Amino acid sequence: MSHAVPLGWRSSPGVRIGLSVAVATGLYGISFGALSVAAGLSFWQTVALSALMFTGGSQFAFIGVVSGGGSGASALGAATLLGVRNAVYGMNMNALVRPRGWKRLVAAHVTIDESNATASSQTHAVEERRGFWAAGLGVFALWNLFTVLGALLGNALGDPARWGLDGAAVAAFLALLWPRLSAREPVAVAVVCALVTALTIPVLPAGLPILVAAVVAAALGLSGRVEVRDRSAGRGGTGAGG
Repeated sequence: MSHAVPLGWRSSPGVRIGLSVAVATGLYGISFGALSVAAGLSFWQTVALSALMFTGGSQFAFIGVVSGGGSGASALGAATLLGVRNAVYGMNMNALVRPRGWKRLVAAHVTIDESNATASSQTHAVEERRGFWAAGLGVFALWNLFTVLGALLGNALGDPARWGLDGAAVAAFLALLWPRLSAREPVAVAVVCALVTALTIPVLPAGLPILVAAVVAAALGLSGRVEVRDRSAGRGGTGAGG
């Protein structure tokens, strides 16, 4: 890690990257707001979902299950499975950001893909913290602002099928997911899960296909970790980390 003296806030790379990510991600809140009210949630339910759940992929999964006729339990289950990754991020971010007092609660709420990625990409401890807060708070503010706008537009637009908004949920979800698929293994897992979802949609009730796909993804992830550990053990445990 670099020990160079950090720049001021205006020239901070962590802040610049964090705010850029916040703008790009926050704009997807329009799609979520419009699709949420189209799926049957009220304006205030939509706003509360963004403010309290605040994890884009899980929110799109939730309204996707609801709009498909799935139960509330299935929708919550799908959203929860997708949101588990934030708990993993939390352990890493707690070590990097080291929040104290009431800031721990705020940090936990804004620990998402974007804040984790921004903080982890920095090379100085100060910039890690700046990047985390800039991305986390920035995404939270803009995501909720654009959710409100999208919910208002959704009510005005009426039937989403007339405007193709029912397909926008898939497009927005993929737009959030695709930048994370930078290696072959995640792409392979995504393809397998997509196939599992497509095959189970005709035979399972709404909401269950995405839960099955999530279980498959978890199983593939665990098997990959076991394989890596086995290879490390075969080398005599000389790898870093242990």
